[in-house]
Amino acid sequence: MNETLKVLETRRSCRKFKPDMVKEEELKAIIRAGTYAPTGMGKQSPIIIAVTDKALRDEISEENRKIGGWDEGFDPFYGAPVILIVLADKAVATHVYDGALVMGNLLNAAESLGVGGIWIHRAKEEFESDFGKSILKKLGIEGDFEGIGHCALGYAEGPAAAPVARKENYVYCI
Repeated sequence: MNETLKVLETRRSCRKFKPDMVKEEELKAIIRAGTYAPTGMGKQSPIIIAVTDKALRDEISEENRKIGGWDEGFDPFYGAPVILIVLADKAVATHVYDGALVMGNLLNAAESLGVGGIWIHRAKEEFESDFGKSILKKLGIEGDFEGIGHCALGYAEGPAAAPVARKENYVYCI
C-alpha cells in the first residue's frame, strides 16, 4: 500500500503520551507540513503557535479544562508535551476550513513520523477570551483570529487502537 494512504488509514488519536519532548527535527517537519495545507484561494489564513514551554502549556491546559467544565487536575491534552495551536484570520471567508486542513496535515504528518497526536477543541473559546488575546499580544500577533484547534503532540505511551469499521452508506456514487 502507498505510504501516504497507509498513514491516512492507520492514524488514530492518542490519549496517553510519554513526557518526552518531541525531537526538534520531527516537530519542525510536522509544522512545515501544516504550512502546506491547501487554503482557499491560496490566502494562507491560518497561523500556528508552537507551544513547547511547559509552564505555558500547563496554563493553556488549565484554561481549556475550565472551558470544558472538567474537574480540577484533569489534563485535556492527555499529558502531551507539545501543543500546536491553529488559528485563522476571520477576514478570510474560508478561514475555518483552511484551519481544519492545517490540523489534518499536522496530525497526518505526526503519524508519518511516529509521533502521536490528537485534535483538542475549545481554541475558539480560548482565543475569544482575555487569556488567549494576551498570548497573541505577547507574541506580537495582530489581527482578528479565530481559534480552530489544538494539535497535542508527543510519543504515545502504548499502541494505537484498532480502527472501527467504516459505517455503511459512507459513500454514495452517482
